[in-house]
Amino acid sequence: MVDSKHVSNHYETLKVNPNASQAEIKQSYRRLVKLFHPDSNQETADKEQIIRINAAYEVLGDSQNRHSYDQKLQEDSQKFQSNYQQRTASAQKRYQTTRPTGRDADEHVEAWLRLVYQPVNDLLDNILNSLEDQIEQLAADPFDDELLEEFQEYLNACRDDLKQAQLAFRSLPNPPSLAKTAAYIYHSLSQVADGIEELAYFPLSYDERHLHTGQELFRIATRLHYEVQESVS
Repeated sequence: MVDSKHVSNHYETLKVNPNASQAEIKQSYRRLVKLFHPDSNQETADKEQIIRINAAYEVLGDSQNRHSYDQKLQEDSQKFQSNYQQRTASAQKRYQTTRPTGRDADEHVEAWLRLVYQPVNDLLDNILNSLEDQIEQLAADPFDDELLEEFQEYLNACRDDLKQAQLAFRSLPNPPSLAKTAAYIYHSLSQVADGIEELAYFPLSYDERHLHTGQELFRIATRLHYEVQESVS
């Protein structure tokens, strides 16, 4: 499910990739306005959403405004990364000074499995096991605006689950005995991230190759996820 506390940026509001062209941004803007405007579609009308869409397009639809906005996003991302690196370094330092041995090592493994492996495993299950149903629903009419909107919402929900999984994965250093498990998790999360972004290109181009590539990336992530589960069984 989408986290209600999550605040979309302008790219997410217009349901486009940050690398989208100006033409793709304009195309998506027009489609969303048509979907949510009360004059064109009473069933899906949403005045607040129209306000957000117009505000996003006012920024992204202008190349200069978009460039300034991209710089701000990059600065925010760098601040987040810097804070994360500081927290990680601090955690690693604490870990090094209290390196567990014997019983402490067992407790460390137990804590990592409970606080990292289990939530990440559940979130990956949620993402990987839901794609097939979404593709089947979309296949009913890949050009239907409502189905495309639902597909976009699904991808946004996957992004939220992925962010939670990534944060959980980074929250504790993995025990040396579970280094292989951690590596499998890392690569599975990476494949999921690439798969989501590949799938997100389909509503912009209607090119089914993006769906096929995204599905293949999810299949790779699923195999890695299976290896994760096998490594701790």
